[in-house]
Amino acid sequence: MDSSSRGQPRVKNKAAAPIQITAEQLLREAVDRQDDKIKAPTQRFADLEELHDYQGRKRKEFEDYIRRNRINMNNWMRYAQWELEQKEFRRARSIFERALDVDSTSVVLWIRYIESEMKHRNINHARNLLDRAVTILPRVDKLWYKYVYMEETLGNIDGARAVFERWMSWEPDEAAWSAYIKMEKRHGEIERARAIFERFTMVHPEPKNWIKWAKFEEENGSSDLVREVYGTAVETLGDHFMDEKLFMAYAKFEAKLKEVERARAIYKFALDRMPRAKSANLHKAFTQFEKQYGDREGIEDVILSKRRVHYEEQVKENPKNYDAWIDFARLEETSGNTDRVRDVYERAIAQLPPTQEKRHWRRYIYLWLFYAVYEETVSGDIERTRQIYQECIKLLPHKRFTFAKVWLMAAQFEIRQGQLTTARKYLGQSIGMCPKDKLFKGYIELEMKLFEFGRCRQLYEKYLEWNPTNSQVWIKFAELERGLDDLDRTRAIYELAVEEPQLDMPELVWKSYIDFEEEEGEYERTRKLYERLLQKTSHVKVWISWAQFEISVPDAGAEQQQEGETEEDRPVSDEAKARARRIFERAHKTMKEKDLKEDRVALLNAWRDFETTYGSAEDVERIEKQMPRKVKKRRKLDDDSFEEYLEYVFPADDESAAKLSKFMANAYKWKAAQSAGS
Repeated sequence: MDSSSRGQPRVKNKAAAPIQITAEQLLREAVDRQDDKIKAPTQRFADLEELHDYQGRKRKEFEDYIRRNRINMNNWMRYAQWELEQKEFRRARSIFERALDVDSTSVVLWIRYIESEMKHRNINHARNLLDRAVTILPRVDKLWYKYVYMEETLGNIDGARAVFERWMSWEPDEAAWSAYIKMEKRHGEIERARAIFERFTMVHPEPKNWIKWAKFEEENGSSDLVREVYGTAVETLGDHFMDEKLFMAYAKFEAKLKEVERARAIYKFALDRMPRAKSANLHKAFTQFEKQYGDREGIEDVILSKRRVHYEEQVKENPKNYDAWIDFARLEETSGNTDRVRDVYERAIAQLPPTQEKRHWRRYIYLWLFYAVYEETVSGDIERTRQIYQECIKLLPHKRFTFAKVWLMAAQFEIRQGQLTTARKYLGQSIGMCPKDKLFKGYIELEMKLFEFGRCRQLYEKYLEWNPTNSQVWIKFAELERGLDDLDRTRAIYELAVEEPQLDMPELVWKSYIDFEEEEGEYERTRKLYERLLQKTSHVKVWISWAQFEISVPDAGAEQQQEGETEEDRPVSDEAKARARRIFERAHKTMKEKDLKEDRVALLNAWRDFETTYGSAEDVERIEKQMPRKVKKRRKLDDDSFEEYLEYVFPADDESAAKLSKFMANAYKWKAAQSAGS
């Protein structure tokens, strides 16, 4: 092995795979394996007369659409596409041309017309269309891109170049110029690309474009050409349009060539002429440059001293400015002087918040945490880190408020040191002094990782004693027991949860309980749970969920008969459909009695969907007859004004009202007859 190959990455085997799969093969298999139920229906014609009759009817239909709405280009394009499918190219062109007479500025129409010609390899037609399109719409870049793409694809580079020249005469945006340059680079025309860059920077003299040109010369030209580009850019932009990015790129180029003095002169030239507000990044880059190539110690001392003065002024003006203290400590950390870092942190944590309100302590507490992280990770002083955590915990007023982050970080620190007992002591102390959700969750997560499930149970019990209204805790506790395959404990936890009177989200607990019983195959228990839930609430979603559950319940012996099938593949039996219908009927009767119209409508919609999927046409019709209609009514408001509102009127209620009205009318007639007789 020669020296030139040392350190080079090993070349992987780039040979073709033994079995090649093409995109065409994948598409063909997808079509062949498509389900017959979802395939588009095919239409067959017996003879040409029937085909011509069909085509005539379709053309008349399309012409009617166009006659009704000529300005809708979608109608024209669908018409033309249909003619193309019939291989009637002349008719399709005629339709496209008629559409262009209606709206010659529709870009989508031009694109469809052009792509249809290109698809059928009518290159001259497509070229003529593109020429017309860019003449009429010279500011639409998409047309120009398609034009040059077609010419380059056909290998007509001169034609593509001519199109680009026509396009550039309109002075388009930067992307168009970049596309022109990339084309010339692809074909090795470096001189042409250089000439385009020169015109480009005259039309768009932004600094980023000069930088692009310089990078191009760096890749394809010489260092003198790069310097010439940067020099021309500085002269062209002048003092008023100077940009720090241009000088930074120029200086980095010189530094890359080891021309340190040139780079330093560029930085100084720019910093002398640009205001401070516009050269912040330039100052930062100059600092990094001096750190790399100058006297490191001297430069860093100057920079750090300057920043130290700034932060000292800030903390002197406001000693409780904890953000300034944090920035000050970060600055000293970069210096690498441990004594200075500790001095800043010690001075910072001495500035206690003015009150015992938590909002004043939120930023202050981060000083302690950053201090501890620094001592552990940078200085490596483990005992000092432990003392920092201990002092911080002593300082916090835990009876009023606490910070879970402090306890958890202290425990995690002890775990990293192998002190598991101390970590548990911290977390147990935190739960005893100031219980919080984050502390319980962190402690439980620790014990879960250690597979200490007995401790997890104890923690969950304490968690629920402290906050029995948290539904998520009940669910997590039950999931823990289920994961341990203790189903009796799981049910007991769910039972305690659903009996809790003040859960924050009881619906989640009920849903989790029902899902658990259903997944375990305890269908009778699941039904009983639905019955119990409906005693607490008659929400329509509960009824619908119950009905959907009954559909998914397999009949006795069905699992042996259809073993290997998924639940989605298993056919729904008549018994399951009957059970679901009974649930829908009960729900409908209950909502009708309680006059819950909105819920009743939602239930009927779900019932109709069920019958559409699993029932017969008679069943669907029976539900359709029960669907309500919307009636607009008026009601009087408190300010004697009226407002209109929509109300659902159900057919059954309407018939009852009609019968009652007829009965009352007959009663009035009878009373009038009695009065006349007397």
